[in-house]
Amino acid sequence: MKKVAAVICNYNKKEYVAECIQSVTESLFADMDILVVDNASTDGSAEHIRNRFGNRVKLFVNEENLGGSGGFNTGIRYALEKGYEYVWCLDNDVLADENAVGELYAFLEEHPEVGMAGSKVYHMEDPDYVQQFGIDIVWDEYCCEAKYYGRPEDGSMPEVVYADAVAACSVLVRTCVIRKIGVLPEENFLYWDDTEWGYRCNLAGYKVASLGSSKVLHSMGAKKESVNTFPLYYAWRNWIRFFMKYTAEEKREDMCSAFLEGIFDVVYNDLYLGEENRAKTVMYAYDDAIHGRMGKAEESKIFPVVHSTGKLEALIAGKKEIRIYANGLEGQAEQFAETIRGVGEKQGEMFRAEVLSGRFAGKKTPEQESCSFTMTEDIFRLDDLELDTWYVDREGRILASEEDLFLVLNREYSRRMFVFSQKGLFMHCADKIF
Repeated sequence: MKKVAAVICNYNKKEYVAECIQSVTESLFADMDILVVDNASTDGSAEHIRNRFGNRVKLFVNEENLGGSGGFNTGIRYALEKGYEYVWCLDNDVLADENAVGELYAFLEEHPEVGMAGSKVYHMEDPDYVQQFGIDIVWDEYCCEAKYYGRPEDGSMPEVVYADAVAACSVLVRTCVIRKIGVLPEENFLYWDDTEWGYRCNLAGYKVASLGSSKVLHSMGAKKESVNTFPLYYAWRNWIRFFMKYTAEEKREDMCSAFLEGIFDVVYNDLYLGEENRAKTVMYAYDDAIHGRMGKAEESKIFPVVHSTGKLEALIAGKKEIRIYANGLEGQAEQFAETIRGVGEKQGEMFRAEVLSGRFAGKKTPEQESCSFTMTEDIFRLDDLELDTWYVDREGRILASEEDLFLVLNREYSRRMFVFSQKGLFMHCADKIF
């Protein structure tokens, strides 16, 4: 029996997973079997893996998509049954250095106090920069952060980092620890499962480490919310549920208030931008989290992502000259000018969007063929509410009408009302799961 079972979980990433498997086969550490779990892919992944790698990998094909946690657990349970000493979990969009697993194995062999060890993860699209080097839970802000995120690799980072968790995109875990803390939380389906796994490891008395000598590249492009609100749902639901489960009793009320304020801000912002589908998904995620509805989301709670430019189109329709006052935000102004030109191309029109320094001064005139926008950090923090110029902030929110002004002026009151109306229910549900 070999020491390590490498478990790769895949769903509809035929080319990515093939390259991931190839990188693992090139590892200098040989005391390892490769287990690939395909989550009922529809892109021919399973057949592609069989044809390319044959008996060099053991392939499991699930009858349905069990999510990242469920897919990994298929391989993890097999490894536990067969008696492997370690499980190396790998995302399908990872390329592993030839020494990645060998370094993790040697480290765990020398440090019995460590239960799991992760690799130093770099951006595949920009490999000179760190994507994460351990994960810390920020209890005061009810979130987590990837340590050293975005840092250039300049040799200044420590060789070993201890943290609350590590990403499952590359982590080596002792099977004896898994028997104590359990497999990945399958009810999550996707997201926050590795954070909870690492936290359980710490609670069980083992350290969680990240090792600089173990290097992998990880693509984040496929994780962007681009087509539908699928990732948005799981990110919010599992985020809320994690802190419901693990926040100390004396901080529970503060936790509920913080989440409700954050949920309101996201929903109000999405509604202001005309992105109702995102708002609906966040509210479904919140409702499911507090009522313990976990696992795979119902299809009725996932919606297409629609970024509406209808408001901007109506404002600039028929305008020959559009002035954009940068107001100290030149980069933001240039980006907004590009958005305007893009709207023109879509409509078959040519808009002249001129970026000017400073800010708009004077009174709005009834010009029919021109208009002005002024850039600002946040329309909800504006002092100027005269509507002599149209304001645009970093989120792309436009303040241009009396209706917009009403929404801006009533935001804080609406926020207090939302928190007040939901807090009792949230607290009751949080109390029940402790």
